[in-house]
Amino acid sequence: MRQLCVGVSLVSGVILAAAYAYKTRYNPGFVRTLAILPAVVCVVIMMVNGNVGTGVAVAGAFSLVRFRSVPGSAKDIGAIFIAMGAGLVSGMGYLGYAVLYTVILALIMAGYVHLNLWEKKDTREKTLTITIPEDLDYTSVFDDLFDTYTDKWELSKVKTTNMGSLFKLAYQLTLKDNSKEKEMIDGLRCRNGNLEIVISNQENVTENL
Repeated sequence: MRQLCVGVSLVSGVILAAAYAYKTRYNPGFVRTLAILPAVVCVVIMMVNGNVGTGVAVAGAFSLVRFRSVPGSAKDIGAIFIAMGAGLVSGMGYLGYAVLYTVILALIMAGYVHLNLWEKKDTREKTLTITIPEDLDYTSVFDDLFDTYTDKWELSKVKTTNMGSLFKLAYQLTLKDNSKEKEMIDGLRCRNGNLEIVISNQENVTENL
């Protein structure tokens, strides 16, 4: 029975890994880990079944993993929880439910990607990070440029750097015209003394949890 539980967990992991990798840029190491995670959780659950003290110790050990890993995207964290759920169901012996759970959630995960649900369609939304010297008044120094090149803008973060001699500003922008992006950057460079400027799509910056 235990071998069957582990086998179902491994199959569940492969299905979830394939669904996660569907039409997505991915880290191969993460996908391989995702494929074996249900089996790992399954074995742990079978070993601690009925032993409260061991269960508490294992829960503490699992909680440390989150703090020793690099930041992941929302999709990465969701896939980890789904894989752990598949392992938990298998480890408790509900193999039919484990297979059904895995197939349904894998199809849902792949379906969301295939249908591009909740994808941002407006490519004009950008995140701008710009470095300025400390003697510039960051509250209004770029207002006229933003009024010219953007429909809306908001200063979202201010950070000091280089021993306080520089400021790093983060703005959320909606450009009027994507073809004017370089022209706007050239104008910003004239104001900030040709220091570092980074502009990127908003979803690439705000996705991480």
